[in-house]
Amino acid sequence: MTETTTAPATADFWFDPMCPWAWMTSRWMSEVEQVRDVRVRWHVMSLSVLNEGRDLPEDYAALMERAWGPVRVVNAAREHHGEEVLKPLYDALGNRIHPGGRGDDLAAVIDEALAEVGLPAELARFAASDELDESLRVSHQEALELVGDEVGTPVVAVDGVGFFGPVVTPAPKGEAAGRLWDGALLVSSTPGFYEMKRTRTAGPIFD
Repeated sequence: MTETTTAPATADFWFDPMCPWAWMTSRWMSEVEQVRDVRVRWHVMSLSVLNEGRDLPEDYAALMERAWGPVRVVNAAREHHGEEVLKPLYDALGNRIHPGGRGDDLAAVIDEALAEVGLPAELARFAASDELDESLRVSHQEALELVGDEVGTPVVAVDGVGFFGPVVTPAPKGEAAGRLWDGALLVSSTPGFYEMKRTRTAGPIFD
């Protein structure tokens, strides 16, 4: 007799490196990998793309302009060095931008993150270049095709069923992360289920 093993489920996760809520969800998703039989594939999407042509408050419009840089660099790293660099580079950027509080120091953050992951420093030039925006937009659109354009980042999908979020702070750990995953799968797989929401009363808690 031979033992058979079941391949782990695959979750697809779309993120913008500048989004603090996507960062929180990504920390939860990394916990889920430890307590459930699931593996994550990481993808880029862009709040800058999502908000193109929208009438935005001045400060948020300025943020969307800055947000092009990190996601373009991550996308360029993927294009030139493969999917496997996405998560390490996201971690290196996100740790500096979010818990590190350096979202206004993006040029240095990008340089340091590339060095940490062992990627070529010249990838930093893509922060100000639109030459790979087409592939970024393709990845972004893949997320929107699952959830529509009335949501932001992150987007998570399992077996072709996608959802925005969950938006949670702080990121659950251990079995608490697993229970939230179980619940997210349950509601997202329910035909006709679209939304469950309450007003946020706390910002991202980075711990």
